[in-house]
Amino acid sequence: MCGIWALFGSDDCLSTQCTCAMKIAHRGPDAFRFENVNGFTNCCFGFHRLAIVDHLYGMQPLRIKKFPFLWLCYNGEIYNHLQLKEKFEFEYQTKVDGEILLHLYERFGVEKMAALLDGVFAFVLLDTANRKVFLGRDTFGVRPMFRMLTDDGFLAVSSEAKGLTEITHSMPRPPEVTPFPPGHFEVFTLKSSGKVESVQLGRFHSCTDEPKHAVHDSVRGLLSGFELETVKSNIRVLFENAVRKRLMAHRRIGCLLSGGLDSSLVAATLVKLAKEDELTYPVQTFAIGTEDSPDILAARKVAAHIGSEHHEVIFTPEEGIRAIQEVIYHLETYDITTVRASIGMYLVSKYIREKTDSVVIFSGEGSDELTQGYIYFHKAPSPKAAAEESERLMKELYLFDVLRADRTTAAHGLELRVPFLDHRLCAYFLSLPEEMRVPKDGVEKHLLRESFKGLNLIPDDILWRRKEAFSDGLSSTKKSWFSYLQDHVEAEVNESQLEMAAKVFPHFPPKTKEGYHYRQVFEKYYPGRAVWLSHYWMPRWIKASDPSARTLSIYKPDKDE
Repeated sequence: MCGIWALFGSDDCLSTQCTCAMKIAHRGPDAFRFENVNGFTNCCFGFHRLAIVDHLYGMQPLRIKKFPFLWLCYNGEIYNHLQLKEKFEFEYQTKVDGEILLHLYERFGVEKMAALLDGVFAFVLLDTANRKVFLGRDTFGVRPMFRMLTDDGFLAVSSEAKGLTEITHSMPRPPEVTPFPPGHFEVFTLKSSGKVESVQLGRFHSCTDEPKHAVHDSVRGLLSGFELETVKSNIRVLFENAVRKRLMAHRRIGCLLSGGLDSSLVAATLVKLAKEDELTYPVQTFAIGTEDSPDILAARKVAAHIGSEHHEVIFTPEEGIRAIQEVIYHLETYDITTVRASIGMYLVSKYIREKTDSVVIFSGEGSDELTQGYIYFHKAPSPKAAAEESERLMKELYLFDVLRADRTTAAHGLELRVPFLDHRLCAYFLSLPEEMRVPKDGVEKHLLRESFKGLNLIPDDILWRRKEAFSDGLSSTKKSWFSYLQDHVEAEVNESQLEMAAKVFPHFPPKTKEGYHYRQVFEKYYPGRAVWLSHYWMPRWIKASDPSARTLSIYKPDKDE
C-alpha cells in the first residue's frame, strides 16, 4: 500500500504543485520521493512508500537499466510475479514485485500486461521512447486511483482525490476529478509539450471472466461439474489459495476479526497457513466493539479456537462520534452506510498502527457481495435477479466497501489484503448455477457455510452465525451504536435545516438528519464535489429509506432473540 501521484503537462511550477502530493502522505509513511521526468520539465512523479517488499530497491518511480525509457509508479501487490518471471525467463534487477510490469509491458504491451497480473494494483507507466502514458487499475479497484484531465491535455493522477483538488490549471472552471474505472487501462500519447491526449480506454478483465493469469497459477485441475461436493471442494481449494498467495510480505501480518463468518474464515485460514509456512511470529487478530458487543464476544471465541494473538479494541460512543470528521475526510464520500461502517474500522486501524507492529492486514471484504450475504437477498424475486444483483455489487465495490476498507486502513499507513476478492475465486463462484448461490433454509451465504462445514476450522456457531448490521455487531447490548449516532445528529441538525436540504444540497439532497450531518462535513472538506457520489448504497427489493439491514423485516439481531 503506497501513495502514487503524477503530473503530465503541468500549467504551473512543479515545486508549487507538489505540495498537493503531501495530502496523501499517510498512505506511505516510510519514505517520499518527488522526481521530474528527463526532457519533460512539466512532468513529474510523486511517491509515498509503505515498505512491504524489497526494502532496498523498492522506491519509485521504478526504473531499471534494461529499460531506461520506462518509468513506473504503482500501488499494489502482484502475487504471481515470481511465477511470471520464471515462465517468461525475465531477468530481474530488483526483488520488487512491481518490476514484472516493466518486463511484461516491454514483451506484450499494456493490455496483456494488465491481464496477466494476479493481484491488486493501480499504476502509472511512462514510456518516453514511444511517447506514451498508461494508467491501469485492478479488477475490483482494491487499490484506488483518481485522474484529472483538462481540455488542453494536462493530466494529473493520484491515489486519492484529495491529492488533486488544489492542483492549479489554466481552465476557467475546475476539471472533474474522477475515479479510474476498475479492470481498465487507458493509453495517452505524450506530446513534446508534456501534455497528453487519451487515445484508448479498454477493459482487460471483468469479474465474471476466468482471468488470463489462471493458466500460470499453482492451482490447477479443479474438479469439473456442479455436484455439491465438487463445488464445495473447489471453493475450499480456491479460498485457501487466495489466502496463501497473500502471505507475500516482509512486514508483520495481522487480521481484522469481527467474529462474523467472513473474517473468521480468513483469520482461521491465515493462522493455519502461517503455521504451515513456519512464520516466525504469531498472527495478531483485532476486534472492535463497545463493552459487551456481540462482535467482541464472537471474535474472542474464534481467536481462542484458532490460537491467534488476539487484541480487543473497546471504544466509547463518544470516541466514535469524535472520529466522524476525520473519517469523512479520509473517505471522500458522504454515503451513509459507508460512513457508519467506517468508524469502527478507522478506530481499530488507528489502534493497530499505534499499539502493534502489524502492517499487512487481512480482512473479509467482498464476501457479502460475492456470496449474496446481505440480508435483503432473502427478498430477491428469483435466483437470476439475485445473481445479477451480486454481479452489480461486485462491480461497484470500489465506490463503497472497498473504498471504506482502503481509506480507513491507509489513513494509518496499513496495507489491506482481501482474499475473498481473489480473481479466480470470484470468477468461479459467479460461474456457479444461480440456484446454488441464493440463501437457503433462511440462511444467507449458505453455500459458503456448507463448504466449510465439518472441518472444525471455526466453531460451528460462528460458521452459522447470522449476519449482523454493523451498528448491532459492535454495539453494547444496552444501547446500539446506531442509537448513539441518531442522538448525536439530532443535536447537530434541526428540522428547518432538513426542510431546506434540497436547496442547500441540490445533488442527492439528504433525507435524514444523519445524512445531512455527513453532507455538511463532506462539504467542509470538499466543497462543490458532491458529484463524487454517483448514488447511495441502498438495499434492493424493499421500500427502504435507510441502508441499514435493520430496515428489513427479516432482520433481527441475535441479542433480540
